[in-house]
Amino acid sequence: MRRFGYIRVSATDQNADRQCIALAPFDIPRSNLYIDRQSGKDFQRPAYNRMIRSMRRGDLLIVTSLDRLGRNYAEVREQWRYITIEIGADIRVLDMPLLDTRHAKDLLGSFIADLVLQVLSFAAQLERENIRRRQAEGIAAAKARGVKWGKDPLPLPDNFEDLYRRWRDNELNTAEIAALCNMSERSFYKKTEARRRCEKKEEAGE
Repeated sequence: MRRFGYIRVSATDQNADRQCIALAPFDIPRSNLYIDRQSGKDFQRPAYNRMIRSMRRGDLLIVTSLDRLGRNYAEVREQWRYITIEIGADIRVLDMPLLDTRHAKDLLGSFIADLVLQVLSFAAQLERENIRRRQAEGIAAAKARGVKWGKDPLPLPDNFEDLYRRWRDNELNTAEIAALCNMSERSFYKKTEARRRCEKKEEAGE
């Protein structure tokens, strides 16, 4: 039986040491220890997918907790089924002894493990959705108080009117005027969109 360990942290600046320490007593070869540093919203993760391709029947996957495997209720259940049924490997979740497929081979054991899995994976997804809802509510409340989000717009140079006229008359190309205004070409186009609309209205006598 080969042992695999999977570790996931949600951001590149988060520390995976706690999970590494928890997995250390199980003598998992370094080559079988896989670490992803990204959200658990889905399973499009490079290390996880490499691990799945390496696993074979009779192997054992160890994770510290179910939410390290993932936070999407439906996908966690699907991946659990794929590992245990399609591959034929076992899974052990350290902080939930009932989630150890090595000891749930009979009908009652499988039923209990599946029930616990459903409840915990549902709770993990619910918490993720609550976090997103609280973030959205916080942003909406901050906007209502007048808090601005995003970067402040770059100030236009004092001679922008002259530069704009020269660009409009094809004396300057877009790359040149963008450089003179200290902005990207995309930002320059955004700045000129409103200006063009005003000019069209003036020409139309509106």
